[in-house]
Amino acid sequence: MNGAVPLLSRHDRLEARTLIESVGLRFETDADDIVGLYEGDRLVATGARAGYVLKMFAIAPSHQGGEALGELVTVLMQRGMEAGHATLFVYTRPDHVPTFERLNFRLLATHARAALLEIGPGVREYLDAHRALMRPGKNGAIVVNGNPFTLGHLHLAETAVRRVEHLYVFVVQEDRSVFPFDVRLRLARAATAHLRHVSVLDTSRYAVSSGTFPSYFLKRLDDAALAQMQLDVQLFAAVLAPPFSVRARFVGDEPSCATTAAYNRTMEEVLGAYGIEWTEIPRLTHDGVPISASRVREHLRRGDLDRVDAWVPPATLAFLRSPAGDAVVRRLADTKEGR
Repeated sequence: MNGAVPLLSRHDRLEARTLIESVGLRFETDADDIVGLYEGDRLVATGARAGYVLKMFAIAPSHQGGEALGELVTVLMQRGMEAGHATLFVYTRPDHVPTFERLNFRLLATHARAALLEIGPGVREYLDAHRALMRPGKNGAIVVNGNPFTLGHLHLAETAVRRVEHLYVFVVQEDRSVFPFDVRLRLARAATAHLRHVSVLDTSRYAVSSGTFPSYFLKRLDDAALAQMQLDVQLFAAVLAPPFSVRARFVGDEPSCATTAAYNRTMEEVLGAYGIEWTEIPRLTHDGVPISASRVREHLRRGDLDRVDAWVPPATLAFLRSPAGDAVVRRLADTKEGR
């Protein structure tokens, strides 16, 4: 058996798909790399990388328990680091956790159907970078995408901060939204600048990311999405909440998006086991209509900027009327609905 090699041809990738599906995994087409191990002309092991996530590891029964997994991981890690990813995630079955731990992965969260591990500086580096923001007390958190930041988001923050000693507004860092992350973070900070005892920071990869909850960005609600929700909430509760002394998490009620509504229910079910209160706050309305970022984007897609004046804070409106904001609106008009 030779070392792991990239699978580039259509034939090789079809072989990989067959092997992956033979072990009960779903073949996903978003891979940046697929590598494989051959014994003669037979593909006996394969694995893939999509961004910073390693996945679709499949090893023929005749080669399990040997060095195949380690060889696949080594090549995929090298290619991931060459692509600029110092930390890599892996999704696997819970019974495979010890195998990945022997390869120096650290367990982040586990669920009945899946487990999430990482290798690299990862969460330690993230927490070290935010030490100055950590405060003792009964603190709260909200996690927002802010695509864009609306008066609904601001209402959630203003309501939540009155119920805790300090509030953390975590802005989803994953750059898969129409409004870029740096813009979403800046608008969240500008909109909440008048609130004392509020800190706005990024989530890195540790809440609602391609590594923890990829189905969020696909608007997909299936068994895989429900498992991802469980892992995402557990990761927040076990890894992010303790150092920031988060004892309460606040969400807005969700009348229209089934995925977000299911995520809210998952939080309600999971957070209590970690001593974290879950509070759902009624969504702010305007003329009887719930304010949401998706409705703001729909108005913008139609070129109806004047309709959003009463839905967004001054900082968001100023951005929308700027050249940079105009570029985002034009891009939005050319795309399908984005989160």
